[in-house]
Amino acid sequence: MSQQIEHTGTIHHIQGHHIQVLITQLSACSSCHANGACSAADKDDKIIEVETSDPSFRVGDRVMLYGQTSMGLQAVLLAFVIPFLIILVTLFILRLYITNEALSGIIALSALLPYYFILFLFNKKMKSKFQFFIKKETQDS
Repeated sequence: MSQQIEHTGTIHHIQGHHIQVLITQLSACSSCHANGACSAADKDDKIIEVETSDPSFRVGDRVMLYGQTSMGLQAVLLAFVIPFLIILVTLFILRLYITNEALSGIIALSALLPYYFILFLFNKKMKSKFQFFIKKETQDS
């Protein structure tokens, strides 16, 4: 049995077979009773694009987006782990040759430019790999 990532959202826009779904991401502390007094409470709206051939979806419908858990792990690897390792390795190498720490930091951050350019070049391939699916939310309540 494979695990799934699930998000509920509302259809924001439909254009042909492409549906844009608005989801609200809440931080863990958003459900806390003191979140009104705390500045740490965080809420962020995101739009996720989904492709479907089902014509029954309408703007404003409540829907469930789902995808594989492995997709989330790969996204974390590409977005956080690899850039961190690039910066870390670059800093350790530059430490041997450059004594100016500010210059080393700037060069290490600049080392991310080729990485992000490569990700940009593979944008279409990643879109097909990191794909969400959509289904109507059931009205069980």
